[in-house]
Amino acid sequence: MEPISAAIIAGLAKLAEPAIKDAYNALKVLITRKFGKEHEVVAAMDTLEKHPESAGRGATLNEEVVKAGVQTDPEILKAAQALIEAIKAQPGGQKIIQNVTGNSNIVAGRDANINYGPKK
Repeated sequence: MEPISAAIIAGLAKLAEPAIKDAYNALKVLITRKFGKEHEVVAAMDTLEKHPESAGRGATLNEEVVKAGVQTDPEILKAAQALIEAIKAQPGGQKIIQNVTGNSNIVAGRDANINYGPKK
């Protein structure tokens, strides 16, 4: 997943925090101003906002961001980085998530959680 989509998805998970909400809204306003409120990227953001837990809608956002070339805009990249920094500044804001499959995997890291078996 490219960085702008990742920033948007991470920001949606923490919109209750004022600093994150401000940074997220600034990024969305910038994207809307540059691409128009009817653009597929903005529509994908709107849809993801309604269902932020949806992996499929996150993938659609990523696809639209890449297709439109949003990730090449320096101003949007700067706004996305500001959102990421706002997330990192929150308690527990920076996390590394590693998904593995199979039966011969190594998971390493501080505060790593390892779960075996199907999700309940």
